Amino acid sequence: MKKIWKAVFFVFMLLVLYLPILILAVYSFTDATTIGSIRGFSLQNYVTLFTTPELTSMILGTLFLAFGSAVIATILGTLGALGSFYSRERTKNFINTINQIPVINADVVTGFSLCVLMVVVMRISKDTFVPLVVGHVVLAAPFVYLNVSPKIRQMDPSMYEAALDLGATPWKALFQVVIPQIMPGIVSGFGLAITLSLDDYFIATYTKPAMFDTISTYVVNATRGSQTTIKTALWALSTVIFAVVILVVVIGNVNASRSEKRKEYANV
Repeated sequence: MKKIWKAVFFVFMLLVLYLPILILAVYSFTDATTIGSIRGFSLQNYVTLFTTPELTSMILGTLFLAFGSAVIATILGTLGALGSFYSRERTKNFINTINQIPVINADVVTGFSLCVLMVVVMRISKDTFVPLVVGHVVLAAPFVYLNVSPKIRQMDPSMYEAALDLGATPWKALFQVVIPQIMPGIVSGFGLAITLSLDDYFIATYTKPAMFDTISTYVVNATRGSQTTIKTALWALSTVIFAVVILVVVIGNVNASRSEKRKEYANV
């Protein structure tokens, strides 16, 4: 009976998590205009999604913003984690504490404070992308730090010093000895930074230029409008994002299992 109840609970949780997304995916392949009335099969939502200039420019702009801010956040988060690891105990504890504040802090507070600081105090125009990029870097860098730090702690701290003793320069030791050891943490932090940027709404709302929309801000504004074709096209966009996420997760798990098998064969 315990096994049966565990299975029932597991299936129930899967339905709660994924059934709404699957329903949305089903409706994206129909010509229905509202949820609740299934009509005939149609790919018009996907045609609208990839042929409407307003939607394509919004998607490309969001992707460029996500990748650009993720690169900067990954560099800063990795350098912060390395600096913290090789610092004294008090400095390390101080950096860890400071890094946790943006993680716990509400996004709406971060977005509004950045808007006040950069637009009101520093007089940086919101017509530029500087406040928006800085906001997404501030959002993502602490999470990169949290992903990289465990990998650095798993590394032998004497490897860097050994490379220096063997004649390597500090930069060569960093890029050829330390970085390869912590690369899984850097990659996972970079992926998380992209996800946070794509998902963000509050920081983008306060810091973005008036004529620019990310996926999150566009979806919220579109649901308040009356353009039915745009709303139903967003069903297709949600389905595409969900499919891409599944594909990335599957590829990542397959590569991880293959690398583990290779390590086992190498040990044998």
